[in-house]
Amino acid sequence: MKNLNTSTTPTWCPGCFNFQILAGVKKVLADLKGETAIVTGIGCHAKLFDYVNLPGINTLHGRVPPTCLGLKIAKPDLNVIGFSGDGDAYAEGMAHTIAAARYNSNFKYVVHNNQVFALTVGQPTPTSPKGFVDKTTPRGVKIPPINPIKLMLSAGATFVARVFADINSVEEVLKEAMKHKGFAFIEVIQPCIIFQPQTGYKEKIYNLQESGHDKSDLKSAMERADEFDYQKVEEKTKIPTGIFYQTEKPIFEKEIRKD
Repeated sequence: MKNLNTSTTPTWCPGCFNFQILAGVKKVLADLKGETAIVTGIGCHAKLFDYVNLPGINTLHGRVPPTCLGLKIAKPDLNVIGFSGDGDAYAEGMAHTIAAARYNSNFKYVVHNNQVFALTVGQPTPTSPKGFVDKTTPRGVKIPPINPIKLMLSAGATFVARVFADINSVEEVLKEAMKHKGFAFIEVIQPCIIFQPQTGYKEKIYNLQESGHDKSDLKSAMERADEFDYQKVEEKTKIPTGIFYQTEKPIFEKEIRKD
């Protein structure tokens, strides 16, 4: 673990859930076999690149998936983990995120979803709840948020999961993702304590695997994905976490080498 640390002092806000994500990721990396590289985009999540002593690329806004794909094509045996925020993945990077699910390259994609552009002080992203107000949208967001889990299931992702931003949950699901042969998508729900301080998330989550969900059943995965619409947490809200869906398909970088 100590070999994964850098001398850079974290500049996330005190209490930010990114600290939990970083700790969970490091626990997985400490046990990982083989060479590993990380890729980050632009946003609060991207500071992780400075805090993990691994090679990789801190790439352009929204361009994490194609950068990961390039690394896998160049070096198929390399462990590659990409990190994005919800603005990075679902706004600037939406087309790339969908393409990553379709291609099924063998890299892992972790999206830190705080439902806001936090690094640029609070603008709405595609997952911000309807009615969200900030200085750029003083009358509130007028359209409902997208559902990234349904999006990834529809696009053909072979591993789709969601966790809340605590160390153990991140570690548990990322470990399973690293075993998966193909593209793995993990969304991490992490309320922004400054610009999107929604409360009640953790009290509303339940674990899919503990509830008996069949992760090989795409229809069931879609039904579970419908349970949370990314609007404000209310008394009736249920937030499923864990692995929604997992299957096997041909891996892109292996298929192109057959030509």
